[in-house]
Amino acid sequence: MSTSHRQMHLGVFVLGTGNHIAGWRYPGAADSFLSLKGIQTIAATAERGKFDLLFLGDGLAAKMGDHPSFLVRFEPITMLAALAASTTHLGLGATASTTYAEPYNIARLFASLDHLSGGRSAWNAVTSSGAGAGANFGRVHPGHDARYEVAEEFVDVVRGLWDCWDDGAVIADRQTGQYVDASKVKALDHVGRFFQVKGPMTTARCPQGRPVIIQAGSSEPGLALAARTAEIVFSVVQDLSEAKLAYRALKSRLPTYGRSATDVALLPGVMPVIGRTDAEAREKLNTLQGFLGPTSALIMLSGRLGMDVSGFDPDDLVPDLPLPDSSHGFARAMLSKARREAMTWRDLSNLTGAARGHWVICGTPERIADILQEWFEADAADGFNILPPYFPQSFDEFVDLVVPILQERGLYRRDYTGTTLRDHLGLPRPASVMFGDAA
Repeated sequence: MSTSHRQMHLGVFVLGTGNHIAGWRYPGAADSFLSLKGIQTIAATAERGKFDLLFLGDGLAAKMGDHPSFLVRFEPITMLAALAASTTHLGLGATASTTYAEPYNIARLFASLDHLSGGRSAWNAVTSSGAGAGANFGRVHPGHDARYEVAEEFVDVVRGLWDCWDDGAVIADRQTGQYVDASKVKALDHVGRFFQVKGPMTTARCPQGRPVIIQAGSSEPGLALAARTAEIVFSVVQDLSEAKLAYRALKSRLPTYGRSATDVALLPGVMPVIGRTDAEAREKLNTLQGFLGPTSALIMLSGRLGMDVSGFDPDDLVPDLPLPDSSHGFARAMLSKARREAMTWRDLSNLTGAARGHWVICGTPERIADILQEWFEADAADGFNILPPYFPQSFDEFVDLVVPILQERGLYRRDYTGTTLRDHLGLPRPASVMFGDAA
């Protein structure tokens, strides 16, 4: 058993039809992302497994032929509000765009979710890489760096709004009739390059001080924003040595902002395919890959690389390509793997269809646990964002077969020791900077 006090953090990335683009076709798999009961079942499993977080991504444009759960899904914050009533400890995270939203609205939404859940909300602040979103808002989609310039100010405004109310501001004194202590509420009065926001918002201080912030950017602007503001960072990995470099690159930035390595949990995305034997696990993956249609995988790959790849010969080697103006993380990891392993366009398309560009591991529960332990102890990760290929069975297998091994090795908690997401992450509850306290 490991003697280290450091333990993994685990999140589950929920796509109702499975993270594999054809996961819904697997026998017995769920085939809808519009089932409250189905997602409540996933949340209950995550809580049984003592997971830190359940995460819902989002997108603002539908592209026919794309991943089924990208085409048809709930608005995620609404979905998490429903889950808040059926869970007690599980962190609840969702994506919301800094490009196609307003800071005041986002601050209210996640503060409300934090109150509804008793301190378990998390905001994944994304800049919306998909250019198709612009047409749904009557706008031209901004370039990569321009989106991050807006995001820097956007996140600061949201955090400022969360801090406009101090603890104990609502006193509800029946004797005097005073409901709010006005000395504990301040206006934000933000006037910046992109936003002017008066504040305060109409939601009192959050149970966990501020909702947790998640970041997933891997470009220079994305890493800078993550190092300054995030408590969880999602990453795209395919190789241990590259993951170790990315881990060090993020952690080394934190002291610049007065932060320590334990202030941010880096969670690579990983799709585990589990069998009683390695051969059975490979057969499951082969079955899933056999469901792939050439069009859907190519659409996903084109989106990840920011270019139409349908005209390339599928048996040609993937050439060196520049990073796109959309998402750097997926493109960098996938193109690096293609170069390293001399992959063809067909190979890369199959990889993208399997886990949308994320890392796939395949084997027995012991083998899966061994690999996760290796990465964790090699300082390539602080834990993992688990991407089950289909629901509910593949997630049940991870919770029932892999988690107990990690627990037995002392790598993962046997029970929750707190009730908020910050508790799970080992983070203190922040005080409000609007009232002279440290961030």
